[in-house]
Amino acid sequence: MPAIDPDLKRAIVRLPENEKDKLLLRLITKDALLLERLQFELIEHGQTVDERRMVIREFIDRTVRLKQDSAGWIMMDMRTISGYITRHGKVTKDKYGEVELGIYMLNSFFEERPDQLRTYNSRTDKCALYIAKRTDQLLKKLLKLDPDYFVEFADDMNSLLQRVHTFCSAHYARQLGLPKEFE
Repeated sequence: MPAIDPDLKRAIVRLPENEKDKLLLRLITKDALLLERLQFELIEHGQTVDERRMVIREFIDRTVRLKQDSAGWIMMDMRTISGYITRHGKVTKDKYGEVELGIYMLNSFFEERPDQLRTYNSRTDKCALYIAKRTDQLLKKLLKLDPDYFVEFADDMNSLLQRVHTFCSAHYARQLGLPKEFE
């Protein structure tokens, strides 16, 4: 973002209030993420985090039940869901929810699509790498949370790590140095 010239900055500050409002509204409409964040903070007063998490959880459940016939399709669906989870985090600043939903997504795919994710081969290579990297990201985000939350995530994270080290992603899990157990 370019720096604002000090003279321009002073001129903008001196603008009449209604002109500033018009400019602000025109600028805000160009950034959908900012609009959603303002909606969350100003209209919803930050009180709809649980509802927003539930919507994403339901989307995960619907997506997992689709008939993905290959690991490639599964990976595309995971990436789509991950985009929604990331957007949720940017809008709500909900770090806990990002970790919870990410773990839930990966565990759901392992539970519902074990046949497509069981063995490593050329068709599962990209998906296996994605799963291992996503697990690594989730582990790092989890470790940044307050340690009091670790107990809440321990079972689900251990289940995920066990699957990551057992299914097609095992090779990449070893390469990334993922632990076999979360303590």
